[in-house]
Order: sequence, then C-alpha cells, then structure tokens
Amino acid sequence: MVENVVYPAYFDADRSRSAGRRVPTDLAVENPTVDEIAKAVQQIGYDAVIERDKAYSREFEPRGMVVVRGTEDTAKNDLVQAIAAYLGVIRE
Repeated sequence: MVENVVYPAYFDADRSRSAGRRVPTDLAVENPTVDEIAKAVQQIGYDAVIERDKAYSREFEPRGMVVVRGTEDTAKNDLVQAIAAYLGVIRE
C-alpha cells in the first residue's frame, strides 16, 4: 500500500516556497490544521491517518502530519494540489 505524508506547511499561506509551501498562494490558507487536511483528503476519496506529534523538518513546533493511504495511482504533487483546492472550500 502506497502512503504519502502531507504536512500543514505545504498549504500555509504565511510560508514561502523555500520555507516549505508546495501550492500557489491563491490555493494556500492561513494556519491549516491536520484536521482540515484529513477532512480534505477524505473528500477526495483517500484514507487519512493523523499523527499529531510529528513536526515538519523545517519547523520547530510539531503541528502534526497526515498520512494518506491508497495513492498508488496519484502523483504526490497532484494529491497536494487537490487537497489545497478542498481546503479552500472547507474554509469558505
């Protein structure tokens, strides 16, 4: 089973690309949470497991991470872009 790890920093509008943001600023949101990311992953149709005590390598404070399972047919960049689109919908 293929697993992808997704961190909140990938979607954080306050971060630059060099600091870890992986989506364009128009898809980024302020202070995304692992709960919002997991909800977006489930909306896309994948299984999500939240690990709250993990930290992104470029951050000091642990904000958690989401392990996305069953992504054999999807590239990580496509997955991240789809999650970002749903995060915007969840925030509205």
